[in-house]
Amino acid sequence: MTVYETDVPGVGRKFEYEVDGDDRLVVLIHHDGRREVFRRRSAEADSEKLFELDDRQAREFGTLLEGAYFQPVEHDTVQVPLGDGIIRWHDVGTDSPVVGRSLSDCGIRQRTGASVIAVQRGEETVANPSADFELAAGDVIVALGTRAEQETLADLVAD
Repeated sequence: MTVYETDVPGVGRKFEYEVDGDDRLVVLIHHDGRREVFRRRSAEADSEKLFELDDRQAREFGTLLEGAYFQPVEHDTVQVPLGDGIIRWHDVGTDSPVVGRSLSDCGIRQRTGASVIAVQRGEETVANPSADFELAAGDVIVALGTRAEQETLADLVAD
């Protein structure tokens, strides 16, 4: 089992597990303890969220998921290079109140305090989207803010 480990400033730690050839499982362990599991088919491809594992792979990969290599710390004691800021991804659901509205119309920064630093839409990532960028169902908002600001944003985009 080959595992590649990378610190992700403001987020946590990323582990990549070779499954077959260029095929990799990617586990992103956030400072707040959340785990995201992705599949990447080649070094050039974007990651796809979640796929099934056989028992052997799940047991080996599960050591990463349970925190054998990286144990998240308590919210109050974590030290990250961004001060109190963390980066978090927010899925925009079909029934989210922000669908079809521009970032300025949603007032994300004013209402939550979090800053939208990118929006992922399918295969495309829009870095520093403009205020007139219109959100769509299925988008993933990448935001920088404190834990409280991130929770307020999560509530805002919830469907």
